[in-house]
Amino acid sequence: MQANITLDSSDSGFSSNRTADVPFTLQDLKAAIPAYCFEPLVWKSLSYFFLDIGIIAGLYAIAHTVNSWFFFPFFWLMQGTMFWALFVVGHDCGHGSFSKLKWLNNLIGHLSHTPILVPYHGWRISHRTHHANTGNLDTDESWYPVSQSKYEQMPWIEKLFRFYVPLLAYPIYLFRRSPGRPGGSHFLPSSPLFRPSEKWDVITSSVCLGVMVGFLGVVTYQFGWVFLVQYYLAPYIVFVMWLDLVTYLHHTEADIPWYRGEDWYFLKGALSTIDRDYGFINPIHHDIGTHVAHHIFLNMPHYHLKAATEAIKPILGDYYRQSNEPIWKSFMRSSKVCQFVPDQGSGVFYQPK
Repeated sequence: MQANITLDSSDSGFSSNRTADVPFTLQDLKAAIPAYCFEPLVWKSLSYFFLDIGIIAGLYAIAHTVNSWFFFPFFWLMQGTMFWALFVVGHDCGHGSFSKLKWLNNLIGHLSHTPILVPYHGWRISHRTHHANTGNLDTDESWYPVSQSKYEQMPWIEKLFRFYVPLLAYPIYLFRRSPGRPGGSHFLPSSPLFRPSEKWDVITSSVCLGVMVGFLGVVTYQFGWVFLVQYYLAPYIVFVMWLDLVTYLHHTEADIPWYRGEDWYFLKGALSTIDRDYGFINPIHHDIGTHVAHHIFLNMPHYHLKAATEAIKPILGDYYRQSNEPIWKSFMRSSKVCQFVPDQGSGVFYQPK
């Protein structure tokens, strides 16, 4: 039984079902999933990493050989997409679903994230906060709604990046965090994002990022700004747009409820997300569209999420959300109708301005 996507979240029958306490438990869902889905396979995880690295290297070789401005826009789109795919591999490392070996997760996580200017540990820790508080208006970390009163008070520059150019927001988030939360940098161990015990993890990733920035500086000095734009900055912007688009779409939909206070608990919040179909690109970015199962079972490898989703759909029933409409259409619609939520209450929905 699959829920239909609708724009009218005021329909009482629909929304009351979606905001009530769920009639199943985590144990019920886990029991329905084949046991192998929870087991990472090191060889398989590594194969995705080396495949992505190989394709990225191949695209660089082709771009260097062709060296044509007519080809570069296609290269930017393809390489930026592969940067995004590589990020997803590091994402598995951050969840511990790449392998059961912590040192291997950290190694591959840094090798995946540092080249695309993501502070592996800093991001991993804030992303952990997001998963532990999904759907919670007070404590979620990523793409949570603002209240109506907050929306009305937001300065124009904040509204610009939040509602009109959201696909370029990620680098700002790394430095300043999200609106309505205490400020905090992903690069500084003194940030409120981190515990004192995580100091050296944060420093390690920040140093790695500093080395990468230094390398890009040397490349720019040797070959010039045009070279940097052609071979790195343009693909990087495409990667940022992919990252923002996917994370935005999986948590921004008119029928997704948001909770406050004691009305929230983990499973209820984890269900406040939606699966998306990215068409032919699904296998390229490692089926990241299977987001509902991922939020329920954080440590499940990406290559088992499709099987797990099919196993739990009969139990989830109307609590499972999936959209098969074109991604561009979903983005345009959500950016138009999903502006803020009411100041009071729980189990609330996005409203248009």
